[in-house]
Amino acid sequence: MRPYILKEANWKSLETFRYELAVLPWGATEAHNFHMPYGTDIFEADAIAAEGAKKAWENGHKVVVLPTLPFGVNTGQADIYLDININPSTQLIILQDIIEVLNRQGLKKLLIVNSHGGNNFQPMLRELGLKFPEMLLFTCNWFQALNKSLYFEESGDHADEMETALIQYLHPDLVLPLEEAGEGKEKKSVIRGIQEKWAWAERKWSQVTEDTGIGNPKKATAEKGKRYFEDVTDKVSELIADICQAQPGELYR
Repeated sequence: MRPYILKEANWKSLETFRYELAVLPWGATEAHNFHMPYGTDIFEADAIAAEGAKKAWENGHKVVVLPTLPFGVNTGQADIYLDININPSTQLIILQDIIEVLNRQGLKKLLIVNSHGGNNFQPMLRELGLKFPEMLLFTCNWFQALNKSLYFEESGDHADEMETALIQYLHPDLVLPLEEAGEGKEKKSVIRGIQEKWAWAERKWSQVTEDTGIGNPKKATAEKGKRYFEDVTDKVSELIADICQAQPGELYR
């Protein structure tokens, strides 16, 4: 039993023990090019949250990782077979129920470890922060924690070299040979403001990419994935430690 993983804990150990911080990994269920599993975002969220919590726990921080939520916002992928969408309004309700439990039971800090680009928890935490003013609510995108160009040769943001390398390292049995992967070519918007990234519209996935990937995965290796995993979980661990040490009313200086 890992004492920082809630699904492995028991009432014998938790009847009197109390944590400082709850970590909620949140993924998605969706196609990841031809060679990657639909659960890629879930596997990444599971592993990165657990390893980050382990490192923080070993440094004396009382953190607990809640079970990973497997469905995310996939509104732009409605025609991709079995890409499971839950709407942002549904996420808000789920998140509110979880926060209500934590707040009632005295666990006043929550960190969402987000593993899916379509999820955006900032507006939700703004709203829920007003409803639960005693709670300290945080969210992070682990995939933005590091400069990917220091680890990988090809850029991308979905089933790319980075994600492929991570799953090659974490679950090599679930990755097909890379000669079966698509090249992850992306069609760009015809709208200039979107090209310049100061305007936004949701991407219609099947019109943007032929293989559901964005970014060429062909140069991925498990060795690259291991190096990135160790460094990104160090960053997540540091964030967990900082939140555990933070005190209400003393968050700014």
